[in-house]
Amino acid sequence: MLIWMQNMHNRLKNWDFWKNDDGIATVELILILVVLIAVVLIFKEQITQLVGDIFDTITDQAGKV
Repeated sequence: MLIWMQNMHNRLKNWDFWKNDDGIATVELILILVVLIAVVLIFKEQITQLVGDIFDTITDQAGKV
């Protein structure tokens, strides 16, 4: 039993999964997206008003050009 446990320990220690950090970038991307979605949901009314004001300004000034 002890030999089997040592063999498994050596396999896990040398396994590329533990050395590979590609998954970290995916987790970071998902966390950033979650935060951005939360910010949009929290400030939805303010963002809508800001975008509306910007388009109103663009429309008003388009006739001057």
